[in-house]
Amino acid sequence: MKKFLLTTVSLLVILFTLTTLTGTNYLYKALWYFTADIDDYKIFDNRNVDAGVAQPIPQSSVFNSKQPSVELNSLLEKTSSVALLVLKNDSVLYEKYWKGYSDTSYSNSFSVAKSIVALLTAFAVQDGSIKSLDESIGDFLSEFKEGDKSKITVRSLLMMSSGSNWDESYSSPFSTTTEAYYGWDLYKVATSVKAEKTPGTEWRYKSGDTELLGLVLEKATGKSLSVYASEKLWKPIGAQHSAIWSLDKKDGREKAYCCFNTNARDFSRIGTLLLHHGNWRGSQLLDSATIELFTSPLSIKDYENETADYYGYQIWRLPDRDGVFYCRGILGQYIIVVPQKNIVLVRLGEHRGEIVRHSFEEVYALVDWAIKDL
Repeated sequence: MKKFLLTTVSLLVILFTLTTLTGTNYLYKALWYFTADIDDYKIFDNRNVDAGVAQPIPQSSVFNSKQPSVELNSLLEKTSSVALLVLKNDSVLYEKYWKGYSDTSYSNSFSVAKSIVALLTAFAVQDGSIKSLDESIGDFLSEFKEGDKSKITVRSLLMMSSGSNWDESYSSPFSTTTEAYYGWDLYKVATSVKAEKTPGTEWRYKSGDTELLGLVLEKATGKSLSVYASEKLWKPIGAQHSAIWSLDKKDGREKAYCCFNTNARDFSRIGTLLLHHGNWRGSQLLDSATIELFTSPLSIKDYENETADYYGYQIWRLPDRDGVFYCRGILGQYIIVVPQKNIVLVRLGEHRGEIVRHSFEEVYALVDWAIKDL
């Protein structure tokens, strides 16, 4: 037993030494938690995105009178939904919660945060903190001032076409994305990428592109993402509750590519702003042409040589459902905009369903319900 304990301790010391020398101590946290969860804000340090004067969302006179079909409800339960909210004509038409969640429960947005960062980028261009979408990110980040990396622009990041070697793998504990999620030096992880392809020529989904946008915004505005989001977005759209944005460490940097946490009702405000082309209750917060650009299809090819018309500027699209676009997170977090019906849907949950083209079965089911029955 004594020999066993000595051997075990020796191995642990060697392991700790190796992970320390290689900068991979984040592996312990990754292996402990293993998979991402909608309540992960509880395991990270966070920063508040302060709300201002709340602007209540009115309730429809026919609230909850139109229920999902048995098939749709079964799909929502099969994929472990925790919230479904439908706004039509800017009023709450339908609302349901599962598993103890409510209209005040925080939930991780995961990659819905990418769309939020895109909007913050638009605000930064609008107020002059960023000269234009075609400005090199080397103007803000010294690691991108020279060589092929200097060709990466704000626009190429928004289009997920940086051409960098970021590893988007979710299954490997050694991937760049895993280190970004569980590690504590996002700046180093995001800026250490290498240029592989010409920026703006190939679409390939990379969380690192959004994290770089976050770093650019921080440098350009002189403010943390949370403070800037509060000032430009969260207060103007009258959020009911302060959101929380998870950080890489205490008083650190926001995980820009994920980890913006709030509730279904406040998430819906982002969809409403997009639905109305940047106008919020009579106030034009963002130029309508910007929203049109961000939600329009890309014309570049993806890594499989298919036109990436299912994506815009950090916003997803359904090319076969006229005008529909949406924000999405990896566990089935959706803010779906159906312009033809003046509808915004928010679905939060713990799982996604089967892949359908470049989307998922529950997205199509929700959109078809909205178009046909609401």
